[in-house]
Amino acid sequence: MEKVQGEMEIERWERSEEISDAEKKVIQETWSRVYANCEDVGVSILIRFFVNFPSAKQYFSQFKHMEDPLEMERSLQLRKHAQRVMGAINTVVENLSDPEKVSSILALVGKAHALKHKVEPIYFKKLTGVMLEVIAEEYANDFTPEVHSAWTKMKTLIYTHVTAAYKEVGWAPYPNATL
Repeated sequence: MEKVQGEMEIERWERSEEISDAEKKVIQETWSRVYANCEDVGVSILIRFFVNFPSAKQYFSQFKHMEDPLEMERSLQLRKHAQRVMGAINTVVENLSDPEKVSSILALVGKAHALKHKVEPIYFKKLTGVMLEVIAEEYANDFTPEVHSAWTKMKTLIYTHVTAAYKEVGWAPYPNATL
């Protein structure tokens, strides 16, 4: 990690490891079971994300003051955002064999979050980490070391592509910061 102006740690840009065809198949098979329960899993991911990283709620006016996980679970806005997150991941998973499409999808997500929502890119690393935790717990019987390894590469792929879009648009959390 590199310190920038002593206030915020910014991760150096990471390169994603190539996901093999066998790993793509493992990700797609696992995801098909996860996506069958996409709303519940998506809500679980977001609730854990907001409980573990409450500062992330600052970007969501509709539920930024919610503290109670049960209240979050009942929030229609949180459910809608969970569906968008899961839909985007589903599109990426469905297109793992088309690197240009994956890059394009994740660039759109990154640019929107950088320019429109002004979300710090580190939250994508945190969110994908939480996603991996929740999937590993809820599908423990399916989450072998091989599956975990493939999903770790998927997590890095998402973060790398999204943050590359931040870099492309020249995003900086405050003046004179560099990424």
